Amino acid sequence: MPTLQFKGKNIIWNHHLSIPYHSLEEISKLNFQADKGDGNLIIEGDNLLALKALLPQYAGKIKCICIDPPYNTGNERWVYNDRVNSPLIKEWLGKEVGRDDLTRHDKWLCMMTPRIRLLRDLLDDDGVIFVNIENNEQHRLRELMDEIFGEDNFVGTLIWRKKEGGGQADQYFVTEHEYIHVYQKSSLFTWLDEVVDVEESSFKREDKDGKFNIVKLAKWGNTARREDRPKMYFPITAPDGKKVYPIAPDGSAGRWRVGKQTMSTLIDNDLVYFEKKDGRWIAYEKIYYTDEMIKVIKEPSSGINSSIINKKSPL
Repeated sequence: MPTLQFKGKNIIWNHHLSIPYHSLEEISKLNFQADKGDGNLIIEGDNLLALKALLPQYAGKIKCICIDPPYNTGNERWVYNDRVNSPLIKEWLGKEVGRDDLTRHDKWLCMMTPRIRLLRDLLDDDGVIFVNIENNEQHRLRELMDEIFGEDNFVGTLIWRKKEGGGQADQYFVTEHEYIHVYQKSSLFTWLDEVVDVEESSFKREDKDGKFNIVKLAKWGNTARREDRPKMYFPITAPDGKKVYPIAPDGSAGRWRVGKQTMSTLIDNDLVYFEKKDGRWIAYEKIYYTDEMIKVIKEPSSGINSSIINKKSPL
């Protein structure tokens, strides 16, 4: 796997191991006394030291982490302050990281690396982390997270529309969004979608077997061409006896969503529905309504999508 290279990486990579453990000092006058906030903590101090202080008690126990690190825009006036025993990094200490700093990306990555590594140690095996970021560092953060968490543990990137309009000072177009990179600790993480019952009224067709909707049997979207899956290009018979082949969205020879065996099962169970459009037969799969149908409401990177699952599908 390609790795991200930056100045100071070999020095900082295991810096989190050298940070001494610290105890958290409770300030009684600031403490919410009713069961001490039911275990909630507000910690004030250097976040690297705070993370190391949490590690003995919470390592491998945290289910969800959300962080909002400096975006390194050059206007945040942040200062690199991790004291690492290295002449290179000692030169960085106490100096504001501005936009004209030629090493500002290196400094940001050196600051983020030990914190991300400790945050990963805090996560449970089924835990997940959300990291807010914007254009300045979002691509470097992806590469750093890939290296620490593993590419296979990348869940996705959410697009957060933080404002509407404004930003007329932007040089080319109005930037309304930021990003949230999402990584799981391991494959044990489970994303729970909203699930609701399907309304019978949404099924518009009906025959002797009940109400149904239809879904195209020809594949759409990516890999919809005949050459993508040659064995899934074959004829089926229309009501007038004509042979019907799948057509790709671009009008070329396409492929079916299902193979020959599954198609035969659909035909034998009268689950194929034909409509004639512009003189051409279009084949659909019948989806019958049952009272056990559910709709999965998925939250994509921007907006809402949904799909219907028939829990009693014979296929």
